[in-house]
Formats: sequence, C-alpha cells, structure tokens
Amino acid sequence: MTQMRSLYIDMNSFFASVEQQADPSLRGKPVGITAISAESGACVAASYEAKAFGVKTGTRVYDARRLCPGIIFRPSRHRLYVRVNQKIAGVIDQIAELQAVRSVDEFQVALGGQTAELSAALDLGRRLKAAIREQVGSELCCSVGIGPNHLLAKIAGKLEKPDGLEWLAPENMPDRIAHLSLDDLPGISHGIKARLQRAAVWGVAELYALDPRHARQIWRSVEGERFVRALQGMDIPLLPTQRNGYGNTKVLAPQYRRPDAARLVGRWLTEKAVERMRRDGFCARRFSLMIRLPEGRGWTRAKTLTPSQDSAIFLKLFEGEWAQFSDERHGYVLSIGVHLGEVIPLSERPGELFLPLVPGEPNKQEKLAATIDRINRRFGQRVISYGVHQDHPGFFEKG
Repeated sequence: MTQMRSLYIDMNSFFASVEQQADPSLRGKPVGITAISAESGACVAASYEAKAFGVKTGTRVYDARRLCPGIIFRPSRHRLYVRVNQKIAGVIDQIAELQAVRSVDEFQVALGGQTAELSAALDLGRRLKAAIREQVGSELCCSVGIGPNHLLAKIAGKLEKPDGLEWLAPENMPDRIAHLSLDDLPGISHGIKARLQRAAVWGVAELYALDPRHARQIWRSVEGERFVRALQGMDIPLLPTQRNGYGNTKVLAPQYRRPDAARLVGRWLTEKAVERMRRDGFCARRFSLMIRLPEGRGWTRAKTLTPSQDSAIFLKLFEGEWAQFSDERHGYVLSIGVHLGEVIPLSERPGELFLPLVPGEPNKQEKLAATIDRINRRFGQRVISYGVHQDHPGFFEKG
C-alpha cells in the first residue's frame, strides 16, 4: 500500500457554521453570509440548510430570498473567522503535525511514521474531526482528505461534503475521481482545460494517463509536469509561492457608488495596498486601476514607474488615472480595485543616479511612510493618512 504523506482538512460551510456556533438561534436554519447588506449584494457563504434550496457562494441576495424565503442573512466578520481558524489550528497542532494553514478554512497536516499507514491516517482523521467539534464548536464539521501528496489529499477532501473522510492513492486512482470534470481539480483553470481538450485530454482518466513531459508542453510550464506526477501519486512537494503583487477589489455599497464617493474608497484601497507591500519589504513598478460599471462594462488603466514603496507616489498615480475616468463621465461605479504589480524586494532595487536612489535602500519619502506605518500600528488605527479617504469595511475588516 502506498505510504500516505498528507492529510487535508476542509472546514464545511465555515463562515456560516461559525455564525451558527456563535448564535444558537441560527442552528438548523438557512443562513447566508454577505459582504454588503444590500439586495444587490451576493452571498460569500451559505449554510448547508441554505444550500439545500440552491443558495451558494455568489448567489445574489435577492435570488437567495427567492430560492429560500426563510433565509437569514448575517454580515461577514472576517476577524471572528480568523480567531476561530487560530483555535482550530491550535487543536490540530496538539494532535498532529500541522504543516500549513492553507486558508482561513483549510489546513494541511504532515503524515509519517505510523500515520503514513492508511488505517492509522484514517484514525487520525477521525480524531481530528472529533477534537475540532469538542474543543472549538459542535457546529463546526470538516471533510478530511488523505493522500501520498498534498494534491491528492486536497482532491480527496473535496469528494464528500459535509463531514467526509476520503483517501486517494494509486490503488484507487483514477477510478475514484473519474466522475469529476477536469476543472473540478484544483489548479485546472478554464484556460488549462481548453488546452488539455485541444490535446485530446477530455477527462480525468486521460489526464491521469498523460506523460508528465507532455503535460509540461500543454501547460507551457514545469507546473504541468509537477501536476500530473502528483496526480499519479508521486510525493511532489509544494514550491514556495512567489508574490506577484498587492491590491484589493471592493464591491461598493450603494452609498459609495457615486464617482466622488468611489474615488475616496479608491484612495483608501491604494493606501492599504502600499502599506502591506512596504511591510513585506517589496516595491512595485506598475500601478493598475480597475473599475466595474453597470451593464457589464469595465474601465482599466495602468502606469509603470521606477520601483517604489512610497504611498504618496501611488496616490498621485491613482489621482491621475481617476481624473481621466472622471473626464470620460462613466457614471456610477459598482466596484473599484487597485493592483501594485511587477513587485521586487526592496533589497534588489537598483540605484538611480537622477532620482536619487541608493541601491537596495528606502529613500527619504519611503522612510517617512514607514514611520507613519509604525505610528498607526502603535495606536491600532489609522491616525495619520495621506489626505482624505473613505474606509469601506467589509469582508476583511468586520468582526
């Protein structure tokens, strides 16, 4: 029997379950979690009671009411969900080797020694499920997947919901997942699916039988070879992720959809993105502004610059792009996003004779920005900001 190396824990309907745990009056009832408390908003999560009526992530609030007249809505409270995530991580770490927290509702456990045997791994999965319910909350259940690598463990964890316990290995592959479509597999985007189909790979069975070297050509990357080898059961380790950029997109509440109000939210998003980038020691050479308008229309502009982590510079770029948007008179704004791209570590930034910039060191404005960051962190709030902006608390700020 293949040795098991990874156990994956996927919390079921996590946000809704946390709300049901916190408020007993919600238990056994259909619950929808929203980022914006407006009829035009969408559910970011739904309880299994609501899912039984067809409500799912992305369902508009008005559609959810139509599908499930008794649904109860609660605003998302990400800080609460993070606190529960940390409690779950603590419980797991007492029982097993917590290898990684993959997201707010996903955990990866390393298997080895006795737990590398399937029967022992399954026993460990049952213990973890029971411990989470007993020590964190009776409403919190999870699905557990076990496999010889992280990919098969994750796929196994998605096979049975809620409260599943499944395993995948060469002994039951690919038959056990033959019913899945290609884009049901984590890492298979619509673009990769189209490339696979052009190569006559129509389903999981053909993908499983694919020569990994051919997969590299289809993906146009070594990631294709790594994916197929992992699917075939090889112990392929995860590579460290590379930071590609910083940013956020905010779906605007109705009171912020006028262009003058949306502009202030955009300034807030820009400040937050640059602050996070500076905290991590990166700088960006590209700034992008993305705006979604009614009737499916969009507006996007981007500017390149000498790599920087200075908030004032990026806010100036934002204002320049926003002025062009305003001149074109597009009307109401449904969502606004900013992105700082082509990032490099500050330590790798070359010098510039005419700016001036010392190689690998912050300039005076960037040092001032870092000082402002320290003051804001000390007081636990944004006591110093770069002019006027509009906070738009939502999914990541409430709780």
